[in-house]
Amino acid sequence: MTLLPVPDTAIIVVAAGSGTRLDAGAPKALVGIDAHSILRHALDGVFAAAPAQVIVVAPPGYEGDAEAELDAAAGERRDLGRVVAGGATRQLSVAAGLSALWGDVTTVLVHDAARALTPSAQIDAVSAAVTADTGVIPALPVVDTLKRVDADTVVGPVDRSELAAAQTPQGFPRALLEEAYARALASGVDYTDDAALFAASGHAVRHVDGSARAFKITTPADLERARHLLAAAPTTAPRPAIGAGAPRVGVGTDVHAFGGEGDLWLAGLQWPGEPALSGHSDGDAVAHAIVDALLGAAGLGDIGEHFGTAHPEYAGAHAAVFLARTRELLADAGFVIGNVSVQFQGNRPRFSARRAEAEAVLSAALGGASVSVTATTTDGLGFPGRGEGISVTAMALLLPDVSRRV
Repeated sequence: MTLLPVPDTAIIVVAAGSGTRLDAGAPKALVGIDAHSILRHALDGVFAAAPAQVIVVAPPGYEGDAEAELDAAAGERRDLGRVVAGGATRQLSVAAGLSALWGDVTTVLVHDAARALTPSAQIDAVSAAVTADTGVIPALPVVDTLKRVDADTVVGPVDRSELAAAQTPQGFPRALLEEAYARALASGVDYTDDAALFAASGHAVRHVDGSARAFKITTPADLERARHLLAAAPTTAPRPAIGAGAPRVGVGTDVHAFGGEGDLWLAGLQWPGEPALSGHSDGDAVAHAIVDALLGAAGLGDIGEHFGTAHPEYAGAHAAVFLARTRELLADAGFVIGNVSVQFQGNRPRFSARRAEAEAVLSAALGGASVSVTATTTDGLGFPGRGEGISVTAMALLLPDVSRRV
């Protein structure tokens, strides 16, 4: 048996919910996504992250089921794991997890098992960002248009630039989190999440980038989404051996007609006064063609599988969201981006003056990869020539991620 060093980080995996809205006839964490349960998938992500004490908070009476899932996921780290029974509320369940912490733990992550597909990189990023006096949450920008309502009347818009959708794990310095929990339990106030409880005690909370894959499984539709994502994992193009394999090339195309609402978004830029393209998101045909080229090169399907109408969270999203998520998918599959070249055909907008700006924005969203964008007209031919829309073709080069060589 390998002796593992005692970690200074613990992850409390909250799995004690009843799953009323899921209506699957069992506690939510024990419902199957595929051959494995929600809890098993969550624990797979936890144990793929850096070593930590793992405390699973199970529904009372189901501790044995949680132990079995922990055994299956932990492997040689089984000695780092423990199961405790949860309480009547989420707050009491987390408190039960806190009571099981080892003495060496200084950083505590609290993670919802219902966010079963959370990437291990997100867990590590949160853990690394916690300081002695600051908590950390992963968060995604809000992409939907939000309205303030009163009964059935729309009162006004909400500025979504100031909003973010919180995810887990949420990380905290242990001493301050235990102090905050003691205050909350004494006051009887029930907070919506651990960050709110922590902030209510006067402590600072900052955020790091979240992941679209870390969505919470709450309803049957969420469960179907998780099943779809797992079923869409590549089988004919397996992940390349680390440090091995040849470069891969992908081609992507996209077309959108004019007729959307608001200003035009193209190549990651807003074009005030130009007619908008219609589409599920912002209609940015340049960004969408790039996504298809990258996914195709990696053998990961197409944009419809990952960002289509089955994923309403991407309605209205801009290029940066699509491209950053695509880069995550490529990294998970063992690829880095070599370069991207894209050309769009259309009579408008006049592109040359903003070429460098567009290339910089797209490159930043792809982690600094080289991106070149060109534009051309079609001498009046076809629907781009008639001014009905824009057609785009992109090519992408992917390389095996040699930094992952072991």
